[in-house]
Amino acid sequence: MFKKILIANRGEIACRVIRTARRMGINTVAVYSDADARAPHVRMADESVRLGPPPASESYLKAELIIDACKATGAEAVHPGYGFLSERESFAKALTKAGIAFIGPPPKAIAAMGDKIESKKLAQKAGVNIVPGYLDDIATTAEAVNIAKGIGYPVMMKASAGGGGKGMRLAYTEKDIREGFESVKREGLNSFGDDRVFIEKFIEAPRHIEIQVLGDQHGNVLYLGERECSIQRRNQKVVEEAPSPFVTPAMRKAMGEQAVALAKAVGYYSAGTVELIVNGADPSGKSFYFLEMNTRLQVEHPVTEEVTGLDLVEQMIRVAAGEKLAFTQDDVKLDGWSVETRVYAEDPYRGFLPSTGRLVRYEPPQTRHPRESGDPAKQEKLGSRLRGNDEVRVRIDDGVADGGEVSMFYDPMIAKLITWAPTREQAIDAQVDALDAFVVDGIHDNVDFLSALMQHPRFRKGDLATDFIADEFPEGFHGAPADAQLIADLAVIAGMVATITDERAAEIDGQLGPRTYLSCDRVVCIAGAEHRVRIKPYKGGTLALLNDGDLIDIIGRWVPGQRLLAVDVDGRRRIVQVRRVGRGWELQSRGASHKVQVLSPHIAELAHHMIEKVPPDLSRLLLAPMPGLLTRLDVAVGDKVEAGQPVAVMEAMKMENILRAGRAATVKATPAKPGDSLAVDQVIVEFE
Repeated sequence: MFKKILIANRGEIACRVIRTARRMGINTVAVYSDADARAPHVRMADESVRLGPPPASESYLKAELIIDACKATGAEAVHPGYGFLSERESFAKALTKAGIAFIGPPPKAIAAMGDKIESKKLAQKAGVNIVPGYLDDIATTAEAVNIAKGIGYPVMMKASAGGGGKGMRLAYTEKDIREGFESVKREGLNSFGDDRVFIEKFIEAPRHIEIQVLGDQHGNVLYLGERECSIQRRNQKVVEEAPSPFVTPAMRKAMGEQAVALAKAVGYYSAGTVELIVNGADPSGKSFYFLEMNTRLQVEHPVTEEVTGLDLVEQMIRVAAGEKLAFTQDDVKLDGWSVETRVYAEDPYRGFLPSTGRLVRYEPPQTRHPRESGDPAKQEKLGSRLRGNDEVRVRIDDGVADGGEVSMFYDPMIAKLITWAPTREQAIDAQVDALDAFVVDGIHDNVDFLSALMQHPRFRKGDLATDFIADEFPEGFHGAPADAQLIADLAVIAGMVATITDERAAEIDGQLGPRTYLSCDRVVCIAGAEHRVRIKPYKGGTLALLNDGDLIDIIGRWVPGQRLLAVDVDGRRRIVQVRRVGRGWELQSRGASHKVQVLSPHIAELAHHMIEKVPPDLSRLLLAPMPGLLTRLDVAVGDKVEAGQPVAVMEAMKMENILRAGRAATVKATPAKPGDSLAVDQVIVEFE
């Protein structure tokens, strides 16, 4: 077994690998760019080596720097994580040449599966179902238009070397091809160094299901069940679960056997994933097609770990060290249900625009029985984890901390929240509770949106497809709907919070002695309505009357400045994040953030006479919707544009975003130029 390994990655996956290596008694080396000098993965490792400036092309993507770091520290092997160099054949070869083990598959398998065009041809030869399409490089937009017409719309344009949702565009019309083809080529070149593009038929109402495979260097290859990854936005996975609510045992066996056949055809070993697109309208489960094989550890690997009891990182390390798999296909059993949500630095209330900046406060929910706990000897066996019949597990995989920076240079994922329970419904409910307690300040996050997904009736039913988000949120996200009971409970909680704040202020001013409890009336304005609330705090709780109704007992106490509040409101458990916003409050719970005003009755009456401030007219301006780089400007002063016409292209978080005119107008000025780094709401184009 290795004595020291280097992790050629950053963030949560670097921390994830370090935890397993530490449990196995293996020393670790972290690498970092200047942007990550104080990152958690650097502090966790036994040693660390600086690579270079923040851009990945000057640090994490420079194979020679990784090899130099191995030689300088004596690292015997490299775990690449995912992204960056994890699927670079040249990197695996360079490590082998330098006498350093690659904790991953053989270079020939990476080459065979890393090229989406060639991998489909190989899959076809191995007897794996493939999606109809044009499996050769397409050079020009005109050629792409002709090919798309031949296949029949809708089609998907894909960068041959793409992955992780990057370098992909869905086209329903010729206009979509003409607008998106060059963008796909650029994304492929910028992210993967390869601008080749191919086109295949887009299967409507599809489910994205993938099979986890694991092989050793002795010819053994197994499949470890499936993951459902259909909840996506812009081809980027948002929610994953194992097993899939759609897959039957017979379907699982058929998919798994095809995945194993493909892996054996290319001499695969280590952990890998065969991604499939499935026709969700076919109840037989026979309409599934090969998409690609990811020759690395997947972001969503924890859900497979949770239902199999395996540590996939440990298995990868053991396979790289030449060990045989210690179990057979018959030993692989799926136990319970696991769900993973990805917490991103983005603003779902503003079209999911990326958000960068400092994490002023980062407090993930408390974990229960994290994956790495327990007797190390037991971890080597399937099903080793001790589970009670009604046990629910909460796991956080992250690589950030208070005061850390979410940089524009890297992926916007903050953390992964993983829950396990005996049933799917229990695992989903555990997600909702944990998301209520997930505190992120300083940047925008998608926690509310994730909670809304977990509560959505269609999701809970298991009726999933890759267009789920587009179908269910066609007008964007505006918060999860709140029922009357939740609003009523939040109203009395707001009244309690405001009263305790006033009591504390009066105590500081000397108007009250300690432990004096005020009884007072308040008007709470929430969700567009006013509620009369009478509050009487007592030791350990609060009594409340709402709109002269029945007496409400709130068990639990809040203190000024407390962010996370967990109380029972007449027996209903409520987990609420409390923020002071100006003279009001913001209460976040169950997938929505509610602005609340708590006023004394006479102030509330006067407030009705206040003049409403009219927001400024911004329709004459095209503003930068996020921090990022302006890569293209398609208009000049004097140009006439139509509503919906592309005007500019911005790049943020390694993704291109096309900005369009909001109305027909004439360009008056272009304050921003291509190559400018823009701040959010910076003016790009001014219209007459």
